[in-house]
Amino acid sequence: MGKVVIISAPSGSGKTTVVNHLLESFDCFAFSVSATTRAPRGTEKDGEAYYFISEEEFRRRIAADAFIEHEEVYNGVFYGTLKSEVDRLWAKDKVILFDVDVKGGVNLKKYFGDTALSIFVKAPSIKEIRRRLEKRGTDSPEFIDERVKKARIEMMYQPKFDYILLNDDLATCLAEADKVVGGFVAK
Repeated sequence: MGKVVIISAPSGSGKTTVVNHLLESFDCFAFSVSATTRAPRGTEKDGEAYYFISEEEFRRRIAADAFIEHEEVYNGVFYGTLKSEVDRLWAKDKVILFDVDVKGGVNLKKYFGDTALSIFVKAPSIKEIRRRLEKRGTDSPEFIDERVKKARIEMMYQPKFDYILLNDDLATCLAEADKVVGGFVAK
């Protein structure tokens, strides 16, 4: 079993920004593409951002034990990590980098144990999370309310992670991510 780095956070905390930075900064990483039942956003392409599959297909793969972890994140919207994706990336001798929701991050850490570094990216406040989600302009006000409500609950999961990365100043946050992750992959 190789090493993995798990980046998790409530929506709007900056986890995808951190993940993209780490992918550019370290040659050893390969990004784990998650499966989801949600529709693609903007220019997202199947097999790059996510594997977009139907709810029926997702449930079939759950029954076939094809996932390391999976979660119904919102009503009828599933996300999960395929075992085949992990096998594919380890066959390339890469450190796997995950960008997953908070519950998925906790489940991946349990699965991978000491071969995993789990990082919780923390926004400075719930108010800031709302501001960032509104600035994106990709979700309805009702869905933003749902995400903010969920973020309040997800903040309670912080102690289950190896490291809490505060994202109140992006440059500082990314430098800290480099330091923590660099130390882990160098071991």
